[in-house]
Amino acid sequence: MEILVDAREMQPPEPFERTMEALDAMRPGDEVVLWIYRQPTPLFNVLKRNGYLWAEGTGPEQCFEYRIRSGN
Repeated sequence: MEILVDAREMQPPEPFERTMEALDAMRPGDEVVLWIYRQPTPLFNVLKRNGYLWAEGTGPEQCFEYRIRSGN
């Protein structure tokens, strides 16, 4: 299942907080999809530290799209 975090209109730190909530809600096989207009550099550090994998692409309105899944 995809858990979408549409952070295009959010101001920091809300995108980070919402993404962390989505990661906490993940079940095996789920994927968090984050749409955001800027690279979430602080999030990358947390993802690396906790063994998550992600792929970057282009989402709606030319925003960044990150697809995050568990590395386990």
